[in-house]
Amino acid sequence: METRDVVIEGSHEGERLDRFLAETLCDVSRSQVKNLIDEGLVLVGGRPQKPGYRIRKGDIIQVRIPAARETGLVAQEMPLNIVYEDRDLVVIDKPQGLVVHPAHGHWEGTLVNALLYRVKDLSGINGELRPGIVHRLDKDTSGLMVVAKNDQAHRDLADQIKARKIRREYVAVVHGVIRENSGTIDAPIGRSPSDRKKMAVVREGRPAVTHYTVLRRYRDYTLVRARLETGRTHQIRVHFAYIRHPVVGDQVYGPSRSRFELKGQALHACYLAFYHPTTKELLEFDSPFPPYFQELLRQLEKSGA
Repeated sequence: METRDVVIEGSHEGERLDRFLAETLCDVSRSQVKNLIDEGLVLVGGRPQKPGYRIRKGDIIQVRIPAARETGLVAQEMPLNIVYEDRDLVVIDKPQGLVVHPAHGHWEGTLVNALLYRVKDLSGINGELRPGIVHRLDKDTSGLMVVAKNDQAHRDLADQIKARKIRREYVAVVHGVIRENSGTIDAPIGRSPSDRKKMAVVREGRPAVTHYTVLRRYRDYTLVRARLETGRTHQIRVHFAYIRHPVVGDQVYGPSRSRFELKGQALHACYLAFYHPTTKELLEFDSPFPPYFQELLRQLEKSGA
């Protein structure tokens, strides 16, 4: 069993225990944090606490993660666009529409199911032998992801995310014409108080920063390139909706109807850079516009730029 100790600093005082751990332990999912707390494997000052416990400055949180066990998930042979692979990691160009993690309603046909078939030396860092999903993309967001193949690589990449050393950039088409050539959206993100299934800019949310550059303006739309300084859930989608330029095709944070026949939001993870966990070499990857994105841009060009 692995044990990790976390000492609370003043900036996090008052946050819920479960939310704090889900954000802090980059390599442990929210559902796994909940399970660890429910099983009494998370101690604050040596005593178990409930998920809603409000942490205090100076608290010492001890998280005990069980040894890896076989997952009950099904390995499935599915096509994967692997752009790089070595003994430590895999970089994948995920298509739009592919769910990353199995969950209720999507137990099969996910990226993890495909990786279980494709990757034989799996990371067991989260208490299950499974591919090490270090960071996620929404189902309807396409583009580059890095996946760890062993525990050491998983920890190193998770630490890079926490230290903001992994660079992630996206291209998106948003509603409206953004007049500024570049800008920064600095607005905290948390659960929406009106809909717990959605995220929103809220005062008590966690810090979230998105930098963007305008690539091209169209009639009523703008093509932007965005760089994440932080990695909150739905960050780009929430931030652009917040400045009244929601991502085209995003039916959660934007208009429910679109003039374009899209199967999801026009958001593509086009660039990924990180330091290799073993060699420490800087690795950089670029992904071209996928077909659905190219078709959208073609339609926009016809409408006028």
